[in-house]
Amino acid sequence: MKAIQIQRYMTESPHTIGFDQTLAQAHALLREFHIRHLPVLRGGRLAGILSERDLALIESLRDVRLDLPVEEAMSPEVYAVAPTTPLEEVVSDMATRRYGCAVIVQNQKVVGIFTAVDACRVFAELLQGRLAH
Repeated sequence: MKAIQIQRYMTESPHTIGFDQTLAQAHALLREFHIRHLPVLRGGRLAGILSERDLALIESLRDVRLDLPVEEAMSPEVYAVAPTTPLEEVVSDMATRRYGCAVIVQNQKVVGIFTAVDACRVFAELLQGRLAH
């Protein structure tokens, strides 16, 4: 049986933010689109990830200005995979390493994102399929 690829369940063309944009701009994007992760780009290439949790933590610090660049709050360590990576591998890695998302990269461009919420959707689909039989 052929492995299911992550591209089947990823969110295509995710919202991203430039490394030099402000924390206020990042906060506005997260709020407006009801998302929790923003891949951070530098020159069109993946440079980091900024999560809602990262923003909440930095905003809780004293005297933090929201005009600081995203680069100051992002995590440079990103779990990135190719679109053809098996879904099983991605979900397993995310669970083992406690990642909130995987950024899908092809030819050095961000083409998708797969989050813990997406994993729950896949799990629900699997359960519905099994329970129907």
